[in-house]
Amino acid sequence: MNRNSIVTLPLLAIAFAACDNSDQIGSSIISDEVSIVTVSSSDENSDFRVTGHPVKNNRVQSRTIVQLLGSIKAGEYGSFSSDFVTQFMPSAKIETEGVVVDGLTLRMAIPKSTGYVGDTLIPMGLEVYELTQNLKYPIYSNFGDEIENYYDASKPLASQIYNFNTAGMSDSVKALSYYDIAVDMPKEMGQRLFDIYKENPENYLIPEKFANKFHGLYVRNNFGDGRVVKIGATIMSLNYHITSKNDAGRDTTIYYEGNYYAVSPEIITNNNITYTMSQSLEQKYQAGENMLVAPTGIDVEMEFPINNILDNYINGAGKISVINSLSFALPVELIENDYGINPPPYILMVRSDKKDEFFAKNKITDNLTSFLGTYNSSTKQYDFPDMRAYLSDRIANGKASIEEYTFTLTPVTVNTETNSSSSYYYYGTTTSTVSSIVPYIETPAMVKILLDDAKIILSYSKQTLKM
Repeated sequence: MNRNSIVTLPLLAIAFAACDNSDQIGSSIISDEVSIVTVSSSDENSDFRVTGHPVKNNRVQSRTIVQLLGSIKAGEYGSFSSDFVTQFMPSAKIETEGVVVDGLTLRMAIPKSTGYVGDTLIPMGLEVYELTQNLKYPIYSNFGDEIENYYDASKPLASQIYNFNTAGMSDSVKALSYYDIAVDMPKEMGQRLFDIYKENPENYLIPEKFANKFHGLYVRNNFGDGRVVKIGATIMSLNYHITSKNDAGRDTTIYYEGNYYAVSPEIITNNNITYTMSQSLEQKYQAGENMLVAPTGIDVEMEFPINNILDNYINGAGKISVINSLSFALPVELIENDYGINPPPYILMVRSDKKDEFFAKNKITDNLTSFLGTYNSSTKQYDFPDMRAYLSDRIANGKASIEEYTFTLTPVTVNTETNSSSSYYYYGTTTSTVSSIVPYIETPAMVKILLDDAKIILSYSKQTLKM
């Protein structure tokens, strides 16, 4: 057995305790101790070795409302471009009394600090088209291969040149945490969307009904290269005015902007991604170097040594023992590039035979067949702190089959829900829970995974009886 440390402690809560009264017959002749044993992959002759190989990941299912737009050519990463298609969720109720439609505006909000990869100064251009049929579901990142069947290229609705900076703008705009791209859409479209509600308000109550009337939009990059923006919120606002008589009998006109149409989790939206891996990455892939490249690109398939860990525990634990912890850490190496392309913040370790099912059924990690790793930029590693249940399951059910110890590492986005509560005794209690784990479609990301340096630490307590 490989042991980093063994700590011996007195077992306090035990059935056989020594008696202080010398007159009492039957004093205990048994003394008990608890040993805390720590076994590490860094121990000499350790058999906690992780093996694996890179695998291509050419498409991902879009399960996010974040939309990517633009294109870059990064030396170490490759050529990446994305446009998007989306339906819209309408407001349940809109103003109609005395309304005169003036126009329609498409607005896309981009976080200033984290909403881009590339150059902020170069001008980029976009075009907007109306979809000619409903989007299918499920929908994947390679939907661009068939996008020509979903729009009429000869009928653009609008176009816009934009920069990702606020030079020359007002102080109030500069103070915003996001950059806003506002595109003027045809007034006729605004009128048509308004009429859809007027003819039957129920068209706005159910997303599927609204999608049958208005299939959605296709937004593509049509000018410039060198930046990809991450759109955090997309809405369409209806511009209208209402004229009425004031107390003096004069006509008074008030202008409004109603944010009646939004991209939300309830509708279908998709990033149509095209990615050509750089020659250097392709060579590393062919040489078998383990890397994660996202949103599409490369995953890592690995074999986790759970059977060796199980043998080590069974051979060393004795008859009475408790598993304290089993942790796993994956060191990484950053891949240098000129575009600030970083490691993904989270990775999913999921059984390879259950990967597709995990995303298709909106699952959350169960610490038996799937685990969540968080990137630590200080230590440059992904941490999986709680794999105890996985070992406990193997103790109960015996050694793992190849399917049960073969996992895929893939970048993911983690969405959380925050709940706040208070009471007479406790104030400001806030809890955050994971609501969904979806394929990573945020910005280009890449990192080298150092499987040979993986850190596995097993800790357990065992009871020793001495006569």
